[in-house]
Amino acid sequence: MLGTLTAQTETLNHVHGLMEAFRAFDSNNDGSITEAELGGIMGSLGYNPGEQEVRAMMQEADVDKDGLLSLEEFLELNTKNMELGGLGNFLMNAAEALNNNNNNGGDGVCDHMVTGEELFQVLESLGVVKFGLEDCQNIIASMDMDGDGAVSLEDFNLVVTSLL
Repeated sequence: MLGTLTAQTETLNHVHGLMEAFRAFDSNNDGSITEAELGGIMGSLGYNPGEQEVRAMMQEADVDKDGLLSLEEFLELNTKNMELGGLGNFLMNAAEALNNNNNNGGDGVCDHMVTGEELFQVLESLGVVKFGLEDCQNIIASMDMDGDGAVSLEDFNLVVTSLL
C-alpha cells in the first residue's frame, strides 16, 4: 500500500507543480493564459515544443474556444493520462465533505486551508480507515508548496478534480 500511496502523492505533487507553473506564467493574474504563455510554461517544465505543437495543444485544450486556457483547461491537458486510482475517490469524497463543512455563506470566496489532520478527520468521519494520520499529512504535504503544512481548499479541489 505504501508504494502505491507514494506514487499517488507524487502525482498530486506534479499536478500542484503544474498549477504553480500556470500561475507563474499568468502574468496579469486573470486566471487564463495565452498561446505564447503556454509555450513558456511548457519550456519551464522541461519541454521545448515548437510553435506548431503549442498551437495544437492550445486548440486541443481550449474547450470553450475563447483563445485562452483556464487553469482547469491547462490541468486537463496535462493530466489526462494520470490518475490516482482508489485514492482519487477517497479524496473526492473528502473534498465534498470539506466543501460542505466550509460553506462560507455562499459568497464564493473560500480561503480555508486544509491540513493533514483535517483530511484525516474528514476521511475518518466518512468511514475511511485505509489512511492513517501520517498518510494524510503526506498527501497534504505533496500539494503544499510553501511548507506551511496546509493547502487551500480551492487548490485541493482543483488537484483532485483534475485527476478524476
